[in-house]
Amino acid sequence: MAGLMEITDSDFEREVVQSDMPVVVDFWAPWCGPCRTVGKVLEGVAAERQDLKIVKINIDDNTQQAIAHGVMILPTVILYKDGKVLGKLQGGVPPRHITELIDNHLGMAD
Repeated sequence: MAGLMEITDSDFEREVVQSDMPVVVDFWAPWCGPCRTVGKVLEGVAAERQDLKIVKINIDDNTQQAIAHGVMILPTVILYKDGKVLGKLQGGVPPRHITELIDNHLGMAD
């Protein structure tokens, strides 16, 4: 998942909450198999869409944000806009669920 920006608890506020564009956050862990699959899907979305930022946060190293956002299942993908949660997906969901989450809240990519 080299293509996605890795964030931490300490820069979550700046990179997600204060972002001037919508942000998809991938809460993941290295030991989580479905996380790798979702990560690949998000890399593809990042390559196609310039209208949003996609970041990932390793919950093994950054528990504060995982707890604050009620992450109990991995992976958890949360879409934020203007610092607010627009939608959330939990577990190893089919790729189309991820694109539908984004498209339903932000519209289709040009």
